[in-house]
Amino acid sequence: MSSDVNELTVNYEEDGVVTTKEKDKVILSRGTWATIIFRYQDWDRQKQTYGPDKFSIRRYQKKSGEYRQQSKFNISSSDQAKKIIEALQNWIKG
Repeated sequence: MSSDVNELTVNYEEDGVVTTKEKDKVILSRGTWATIIFRYQDWDRQKQTYGPDKFSIRRYQKKSGEYRQQSKFNISSSDQAKKIIEALQNWIKG
């Protein structure tokens, strides 16, 4: 992990191949508890290309100077992301 919230990533490499590639991130909250939403793609070994965009909201807690992931929620498709956005927009309107 990292001691700096800006350095947290979902990038993951296996056997010299980046199997999870971070495309973007937004830090939603900072401090002892940090929340970050990531945009990423997974490597498709059969097609030898990256798949569609996926999203993950992750919570990190800083202990002993290092951030450690405590929980995550993966949004598996753009369609699911749109439904979450729609629900939040409807709730916030009121």
